[in-house]
Amino acid sequence: MKLLKLTLEDPAANLALDEALLDEADQQQGPAEWLRLWEPSQPMVVIGRSSKLDLEVNLAECQRQQLPVFRRCSGGAAVVAGPGCLMYSLVLSIEIYPQLVIPGEAHLLVLQRLTAGLRKLGCPAGLDGTSDLAVEGRKFSGNSLRSKRRHILYHGTLLYDFPLPLISQLLRMPPRQPDYRAGRSHSDFVVNLDLDVASLQGMLIEQWQAEPSSDDWPQQRTEQLVGERYGELGV
Repeated sequence: MKLLKLTLEDPAANLALDEALLDEADQQQGPAEWLRLWEPSQPMVVIGRSSKLDLEVNLAECQRQQLPVFRRCSGGAAVVAGPGCLMYSLVLSIEIYPQLVIPGEAHLLVLQRLTAGLRKLGCPAGLDGTSDLAVEGRKFSGNSLRSKRRHILYHGTLLYDFPLPLISQLLRMPPRQPDYRAGRSHSDFVVNLDLDVASLQGMLIEQWQAEPSSDDWPQQRTEQLVGERYGELGV
């Protein structure tokens, strides 16, 4: 698996790059797997492919704080990302992991590996809901996926030093909630991990045996996607 540690200056381009890596992989003759690690330089809201903006986001507050809102290519609900939130992105081959064609199996494949790595770091993480990672019933990671013919994109968040009150300010209560949330507010439901970013990055790299590559990232496709699909919402 190829490792790409790259945060682009443009927040829209950061989201588009995930999709570009998936597109490029699916055009290759054989498996083409990536682990990308990045962290936004400023807070932003990212909604899922089918999310309804007015139901999930406090757009007036986003505008007041001059924070951008984007739509990603994968499913799931809205998240707030920014400094203190490590983003990871995996492009995985269905040829290598045939079970990826079943979304539930894809979640298990990735999240069981992440929980194993976190437990090695002393964090008693577990899977909750459809695709959350939590510790003692409080969520620190949301995850989603996008499938193509031969590869999937699986990406998510890892909160470690994030200003958690921002989530309550920018997001409404989600219209769909996992049972374990039990109606709790964002402030009672979400938590930062007691780990530093270097440890989290090292864990992900080790779990996926990712190695730096001389291959170029798909800059042209990223720029094309920014123009086509990743404009700011609500502006």
